[in-house]
Amino acid sequence: MTARAHKPGVLCAGRVYADLLFYDMPRLPSLGTEVFADGLQICPGGGAFITAAYLSALGRQAELATGLSFGPLSGVMIEQISAAGVGTEMCKLTTDTGPQLTVAMTGGDDRAFLTKRAGPSALLPDAGQVGGMGHLHVGELHTLAEHPELIGFARETGMSISSDCGWEDTLPADAAALIAQLDLFLPSATEMQRLQAAGLSATPAPLTVVKQGGDGAMAVARGEGQVQVPAEPRDVVDATGAGDAFNAGFLDAWLGGASLRDCLHAGNACGGAAIAAVGGIGGAKLIAPLPEPQQARY
Repeated sequence: MTARAHKPGVLCAGRVYADLLFYDMPRLPSLGTEVFADGLQICPGGGAFITAAYLSALGRQAELATGLSFGPLSGVMIEQISAAGVGTEMCKLTTDTGPQLTVAMTGGDDRAFLTKRAGPSALLPDAGQVGGMGHLHVGELHTLAEHPELIGFARETGMSISSDCGWEDTLPADAAALIAQLDLFLPSATEMQRLQAAGLSATPAPLTVVKQGGDGAMAVARGEGQVQVPAEPRDVVDATGAGDAFNAGFLDAWLGGASLRDCLHAGNACGGAAIAAVGGIGGAKLIAPLPEPQQARY
């Protein structure tokens, strides 16, 4: 038996994009101007996939449950998802919605995204497909609002459940009620400030972990106070996916029964690896060798 076989797996739901990642830019573009980038990558992206890829690099089984809509980029995207060790047996390849694509631009420690959504953000697998899965992670609050049935599915199948927040111009009307049903909520500091400005409490979930970038992260458990852990200083190569990588490190430790302080250290380590390499999962190779590619099936 491998170490991976002894760990409960994580099912990740949320949109998966074909990322056109422009990097080595002098600045982010503004209207009426043109900027030239020295680097370009074409790779899978989206919070659900990035978290799954880092979980796989940490030796934990990770599966996606979503629609994959990449248009003419489908072949290379599916190949890269498989090469990252992420399972796709609970995915569906969709061809009638057009490509789901993000143009990501990174300059220094800042970045910007332009995205087209297409296809379903999550798929509800059959209960019999999730054997060995101990946790459901939702890549963004918008997916949870589109598919609130994910919460009941997790409970019925014995999985704990977490969600990132993700950026949205408009918060879901039922955001507070959705977050309250999670076991773990993982917003960034900026997202948390916005939620509080909208009237949510500082502890919207039983366990709330606030990612603070270069300042580290803070965990707040209801009735147990808060724990703060600073991040180790790192030079920023590309901040794309750092929060999603943090999620993987924190979840892997949390599911293993580690203390909140150790979970925060693990999250910070993955986030630090992410910013040290180009691309959403570029830092995964800095944590551990990726597993052998597995066959993608639909």
